[in-house]
Amino acid sequence: MPKMKSHSGAKKRFRLTKSGKIKRAHANKSHILTKKSTKRKRRLRHGVYADVTNVAAVKKLIPYK
Repeated sequence: MPKMKSHSGAKKRFRLTKSGKIKRAHANKSHILTKKSTKRKRRLRHGVYADVTNVAAVKKLIPYK
């Protein structure tokens, strides 16, 4: 069976932890930052784990990570 292809966009957006959880960054941190409060921008810097409902789909996109 041929090797599966990884999804290029997903490769850049998700990281797999040792325990199998999927880390992702927050959205809304790239532009139009003037109207967002400092507190909000500071909270958006931190990474979070992907929701359990999305884990299976994301793992399919990045099979070799």
